[in-house]
Amino acid sequence: MTQQIPLSELPNWMGREFVSEWLTIDQSLIDDFARVTGDNEWIHVDVPRATEAFGGTIAHGLLTLTLLPRFGYTLYTVTDIDHGMNYGINNVRFPATVPTGSRVRLRLTLKSLEPRGDRVMLKQDFAFEREGGDKPVCVGEQLAIYAPARR
Repeated sequence: MTQQIPLSELPNWMGREFVSEWLTIDQSLIDDFARVTGDNEWIHVDVPRATEAFGGTIAHGLLTLTLLPRFGYTLYTVTDIDHGMNYGINNVRFPATVPTGSRVRLRLTLKSLEPRGDRVMLKQDFAFEREGGDKPVCVGEQLAIYAPARR
């Protein structure tokens, strides 16, 4: 169940870790991402060639990164706001691959809040992990701006 956090209470949540459910990364999802982005590198979409070379295709690193909102919205939402905006992503790395058929999930830790005029900027660390993997497949710091609800 998605945690509802009022903006006024967000400071009390710093340091809290959220963990998503698992999602299977199948070839259909990879192919769809390749079509949308134009990234048709054979290691992602050419199953016979990738199987011969690596034992199978692997997901695009950027596909994993773009799952951040999909997972994030299932973990928590900030309430009592006019709007929230993605402000950016810092220090993204892809320490390990995601072989097709793998299951991944998101670990998200609320890190800090900074005033930005009448708004606040939330920094949160994230790490995508692959089931059975020994290191994360994607890590970074995500920034979001929240504007309080207008009264």
